Amino acid sequence: MESHVKDVSLVKSGRQRIEWADTEMPVLRRIRERFTRERPLKDLRVAACLHVTTETANLMRTLVAGGAQVRLCASNPLSTQDDVAAALVEEQIAVFAIKGEDRDTYYRHINQALDIKPHVTMDDGADLVSTIHSSRQELLKDVVGGTEETTTGVIRLRAMAKDRALKYPMVAVNDAKTKHLFDNRYGTGQSTIDGLLRATNLLLAGKTLVVCGYGSCGRGLAMRARGMGARVVVTEVSALHALEATMEGYQVMPIAQAAREGDIFITVTGNRAVIRREHFEAMKDGAVLGNSGHFNVEIEIPALLDLAVSSREIRPFVQEYRMRDGRRLYLLAEGRLLNLAAAEGHPAAVMDMSFANQALVVEYLAGQGRALSPNVYSVPADIDQSVARLKLDAMEIRIDELTPEQRKYLQSWEEGT
Repeated sequence: MESHVKDVSLVKSGRQRIEWADTEMPVLRRIRERFTRERPLKDLRVAACLHVTTETANLMRTLVAGGAQVRLCASNPLSTQDDVAAALVEEQIAVFAIKGEDRDTYYRHINQALDIKPHVTMDDGADLVSTIHSSRQELLKDVVGGTEETTTGVIRLRAMAKDRALKYPMVAVNDAKTKHLFDNRYGTGQSTIDGLLRATNLLLAGKTLVVCGYGSCGRGLAMRARGMGARVVVTEVSALHALEATMEGYQVMPIAQAAREGDIFITVTGNRAVIRREHFEAMKDGAVLGNSGHFNVEIEIPALLDLAVSSREIRPFVQEYRMRDGRRLYLLAEGRLLNLAAAEGHPAAVMDMSFANQALVVEYLAGQGRALSPNVYSVPADIDQSVARLKLDAMEIRIDELTPEQRKYLQSWEEGT
């Protein structure tokens, strides 16, 4: 890490917060205990480009316990928790990340992480993969496989695979059921509201909150916003998702109409230019704009800058843009991930399952990666199921098992009697 390393108070803060998160991550803790005994990742080199948070710290500690050599960089310039980075450096885990780093520093850090010559890459947004394929192709000879944490990254990887540009196998951790059904929905829902409230201190009750995108993340956000008394409007391009949102009781409309009605807008689509110039021009005075999709392209910021006659930071993570007609629009966290820039990201209890999948998939790739052709793969079903079982066990929840007769019945094609 390039700063904070010698700040004793920062290291202490990071260490304590990592420890606190660990109490909510029993599945990852059990995997770490097994890794410590078995050392399945011995001499494996891992480059990770993830949000540098307390939960990520516990994942890095788990990989190291398994014998891996690790280098970590940030997957977003605003999501790094500097005290966590400092605490990891104190534990001799190489971290290249500083909160608020500029674009050049961000990519320099990515390349410093890749200098480990990884056997496995671990991405949240596919920046390691794209950097290797575009400018560090000499590293391909060492890479066995990689993992991808988020929807946006999986979209990029599937596009690469479709174009036959992907040169090594990638496992879409994002698509594991124990990831997206919990992390995306409950994690994004709670942490985005957390970031919104920390940044603005707005009362949501009575406000019209527009959720752009009703995938797993949008479902969670809409659910939490309604629970706090907001009138929730959903915009979508998928007929299926729009129908589901309607059946859940949300009002569904085009973004052009929602732009005139909304008080708060949050994008969670994984696409670009979801909120554009024509929408800014229709918004009411005081409209608040935020994003919890991975990249800061969902809100068309260049158009907002072009329309504004002035701008100022009115409070941390809130930039006011004054339009020519006197209206004020407020952009949160530079249009970057609101839940990580203005808050702490997902609660540890859901990241426990996400990062348990990451750790177990790295173990899987260490053993099976060289047998896989370049493509995007699902998390093996036995890993997904084992994470669910470990989580239930940690929560002291017991479930039934099929009887031999029931197993036989489910495997039979004959008519039941």
